[in-house]
Amino acid sequence: MVDNAGIAIASPLEFLPPEELTRQLDVNVVGQLRVLQAFLPALRRSRGRVVLMGSIGGRSALPFLGAYAMSKFALEAMADALRVELAPFAIHVAIVEPGTIATPIWSKPQRRVDEFPPGAAELYGARAEKFRRLAAERSSDAVPAVEVAKAVAHALTAARPRTRYVVGPDAKRRARVEMLPDRLRDRVLTRFLFG
Repeated sequence: MVDNAGIAIASPLEFLPPEELTRQLDVNVVGQLRVLQAFLPALRRSRGRVVLMGSIGGRSALPFLGAYAMSKFALEAMADALRVELAPFAIHVAIVEPGTIATPIWSKPQRRVDEFPPGAAELYGARAEKFRRLAAERSSDAVPAVEVAKAVAHALTAARPRTRYVVGPDAKRRARVEMLPDRLRDRVLTRFLFG
């Protein structure tokens, strides 16, 4: 079973409306759990497999995408808990962690800086706009969705599936950056994103 749902809400966390965070978590986390719960009896009978569609954002939070990262970090926790909970039933659990993939999620309209609440644009506008431009540039280097499909197919059919599948060169770079000490990691990201 492949459990996939996702939206991305972009905003500085200081100005993120709580109802938008609730919507982000409901779609990306609670929705996936609801679907999984509905299918678990059949998966238990068939000794099936579970593949959660996560993101490298579940290991590497970026500015202005904090709500999205929160939801994907939660999926990492879900995968870790489920692996141990479902092991007695021979149900393997994997999570796929793509980076920038050629899908519509990043081309859908996002809130522009001039749409931020009063005060947000003057505090975060220049950096948010620079981040938005960099993300748009990077989307032209997006990995084809077939690469994610290959990881999912491996997780579903391999004799020895992995527990995590990092997909795409940018995802692999971000995973390495996350191994740095926090302050160094923050400097590296700041230089790359805003430098």
